[in-house]
Amino acid sequence: MYNYRKLTQDLYYIGGSDRRMSRFENVYPTPGGMSYNSYLLLDEQTVLMDTVDGAVADVFFENLAHLLSGRKLDYIVVHHAEPDHAAMLADVLRRWPDAQVLCTAQAQRMLAQFFDFSANIRVVKEGDTLSSGAHTLTFYTAPMVHWPEVMVSYDAKDKTLFSADAFGTFGALGGSLWADELDFERVWLSDARRYYANIVGKFGPQVQALLQKIAGLDIARLCPLHGPLWRKNIGWYAEKYRCWSTYMPEDQAVLVIYGSAYGHTENAAEIFAARLAENGVTDVRLYDVSAVHPSVLVSEAFRCSHLALFSTTYNMGLFANMETLLANFEAHKVQNRTVALVENGSWAPAAGGLMRVQLEKMNDMKILDGTVIIRSAVHEEQRVQLLALADALTATMILPLQVTEGPIESPAMFKISYGLFVLTARENSHDNGCIVNSVLQLTDNPKRLGVCVT
Repeated sequence: MYNYRKLTQDLYYIGGSDRRMSRFENVYPTPGGMSYNSYLLLDEQTVLMDTVDGAVADVFFENLAHLLSGRKLDYIVVHHAEPDHAAMLADVLRRWPDAQVLCTAQAQRMLAQFFDFSANIRVVKEGDTLSSGAHTLTFYTAPMVHWPEVMVSYDAKDKTLFSADAFGTFGALGGSLWADELDFERVWLSDARRYYANIVGKFGPQVQALLQKIAGLDIARLCPLHGPLWRKNIGWYAEKYRCWSTYMPEDQAVLVIYGSAYGHTENAAEIFAARLAENGVTDVRLYDVSAVHPSVLVSEAFRCSHLALFSTTYNMGLFANMETLLANFEAHKVQNRTVALVENGSWAPAAGGLMRVQLEKMNDMKILDGTVIIRSAVHEEQRVQLLALADALTATMILPLQVTEGPIESPAMFKISYGLFVLTARENSHDNGCIVNSVLQLTDNPKRLGVCVT
């Protein structure tokens, strides 16, 4: 039975969710399933925005046929030719053979590789438009976000951006489609970040180019091809994309990853992480490289400002799962991080040097001096070295100011004089400040100041 959702007066969601999917693209774990978003515009002419994966084909065709109710399908816009969005294109054209397909030239070539069909295809370029009556779509190319043929489209009437894979998220959709009706930051953000880092993370400059293209658009709705839709706080989500696509750390945090055969390297990582906490680092994440999928660790590396890698030497080389992880870091362009290294080896420690070689292939990776070498198990000498390495890593971080509460020193109020003052605020690693010249004592009990900021 059909299960469409009405988004505006004449725009409908007709996609579906696959909750049985275990791995997206047969690579990335999706314990929460996956949604495949498709949209139908019922204007004077009808416009279908992409199709879906075969897993949700039945509900898609039920929605499409019901909403058309005998009307012809005039246009099919292919924003992205990847099969999770275009798999049903040939079947749609068999049912509505007169529909005109709009796509980029690169998409036209790719569709011919996937399907053996003849279609009325109109190739669109940057800035081309489609008028369906009351609505006009403007097309913007978005190559490598995350395939070369991708484009997005903007509906000026409803201020809606159909963003293809940009702003997508792992996870099946439930009762609500809208991000503002979901606990997005707590429940969805980690999957949104993991989707970005692993699917489009390699192509930060191309994402930046798209962000610049759409910066001047008045966007009231954001309709991606995966995950929740947006109608509020779009600027907040766009800022996440700006951060990720420039490879800037999202949080002042330490990602500690260890590869341990018998628990001794794990013990070293625990000692190191505990010291970080003692130093006031409040966000320390500790992961076993053999127990956690690389996509999660890639995502965490995009989030965290600092990395600490602990690896045993295995078969005279690097621990296999650590080697795989570092290859994933390089493939997804992890960069601009500060890194501490610890190696273990019972007779010939080699992991530290091998990790360093891999990290030096990446951009702007600052590797701390003084790799700690463990031979089999941690002894007092190595424990002291681990504490010193944790202290050295902490010294490179921007940590929140530690405020201790106590009585106000009354004489300090007498020292306030006329002059220029600097008022600053910090959010994560970003500092902002302005000069003010009005600081007044307002009351004596309780003691309160007033600062005038314009």
